[in-house]
Amino acid sequence: MTEDLCSPDELRALFLFEKLTDAQLDWLCRRGRAELIPAGPVYTEGDPATRFYVLLDGTVVLSRRVGADDVEVGRTSQRGAYAGAWQAYLGDRVPQLYNSSLRVTEPSRFFVLDADAFAQLMNEWFPMAVHLLDGGFFYRTNLQELTGQRERLLALGSLSAGLTHELNNPAAAAVRAAASLRDRVAAMRHELGTIAGGALDGATLRPLIQLQEEATGRAPNATALSPLEASDREDAIADWLDSHGIGDGWQLAPTFVAAGLDVAWLEHVAAAVGAAMLAGALRWLNYTVETELLLTEIEDATTRISTLVRAAKQYSQLDRAPYQVVDVHELLDSTLAMLAGKIPPGIRVVKDYDRSLPAIPAYAAELNQAWTNLIDNAVAAMGQAGVLTVRTGLDRDQVVVDIGDTGPGVPAKIRERIFEPFFTTKPVGQGTGLGLDITWRIVVNKHHGDIQLESVPGDTRFRVRLPVTPANTERTSN
Repeated sequence: MTEDLCSPDELRALFLFEKLTDAQLDWLCRRGRAELIPAGPVYTEGDPATRFYVLLDGTVVLSRRVGADDVEVGRTSQRGAYAGAWQAYLGDRVPQLYNSSLRVTEPSRFFVLDADAFAQLMNEWFPMAVHLLDGGFFYRTNLQELTGQRERLLALGSLSAGLTHELNNPAAAAVRAAASLRDRVAAMRHELGTIAGGALDGATLRPLIQLQEEATGRAPNATALSPLEASDREDAIADWLDSHGIGDGWQLAPTFVAAGLDVAWLEHVAAAVGAAMLAGALRWLNYTVETELLLTEIEDATTRISTLVRAAKQYSQLDRAPYQVVDVHELLDSTLAMLAGKIPPGIRVVKDYDRSLPAIPAYAAELNQAWTNLIDNAVAAMGQAGVLTVRTGLDRDQVVVDIGDTGPGVPAKIRERIFEPFFTTKPVGQGTGLGLDITWRIVVNKHHGDIQLESVPGDTRFRVRLPVTPANTERTSN
């Protein structure tokens, strides 16, 4: 690069400086300089921001890093275009780093001003403007942070409500089953006493005990029947019981059918105990089977509670280091479990996982927040019916996660704006417009990954790419 004389007249021809006085233009030429920079990079995103550049002649290209790629965000040959340390007037209150990369496609001339000189210029020449810019910058930053916190709290409240609902159902089922179990055990003791007071000897009781063991063994593994099949079997058993003088057979039949027992099994009972003890034996066996079914119900309910608590623990990552090597499928499963209460029955969830994926380094709790935002958006887009697809795969050195829905799609005219902070298509009061912005920051800035949208009516997919290996440096979000 070469330097040449700075001309006040040349600066005055630029829109950026056209209102300055002769004295101010002379000051700029004393403190700054004109430089001819050969084709190639001028500065790199993330490096300390030490200079303010104003284009005099040539062509500049501005780019941002997205994952491992540099994505062009602007290209111009307009004289007076500026870039670089333009936030120097904020001083050390914000990280003074280049938030993009600048290169020139041909030898180009710039007016260059060191960052400290630019900060001095702004504060001495335009104190009111600096106050306004200062206030606007920090107001927007604080507003974005506060609104982001509100977004996270709203999501947490929604998840908590859903989790409470999901926990309440199995807990209530376990309580009901435990109360019924107490009644059945008391009745079973009574029937056992009746049988013990009868004429059954050891030779007769042994086959009955065997039938009891067979019945309790079948109960947990009984095949689920359709309502019509269950009704037909209940009618057959009730008829058999009526024909053997057991008048309340219609009350016993549903339990026997639920346990997978049939008329042939009842014939074995009749052959083992005889007609005199048949009614008492069947009632005792019915209570035994019902007890087993209730125990299975309690086991299922408590297992569901344990699964939900484990999912909540996995989702929150409260007992783990913020940055760790994780299985992305565990994070997705815990997020889906936490959101289960918010997904309408008419939406079918399809998980298409590549289980051979390697574990990845990640901020697990923040990735879970990203999955929450994407899945929540997909569900909202579909309303009450549709298909939510969560698919994983590997593309070279990146893990790929697709969150897809069958909703109406994202209109082409707003696709470029969906990651903008505060941009939302939801009615006032129903969205902050920060969900996708937060997701973008988590994926791109925090994890050095990439997120893209592909959308046509009936098939919308957010594709997230995450590196398999840790990034060498941590970029700050801007």
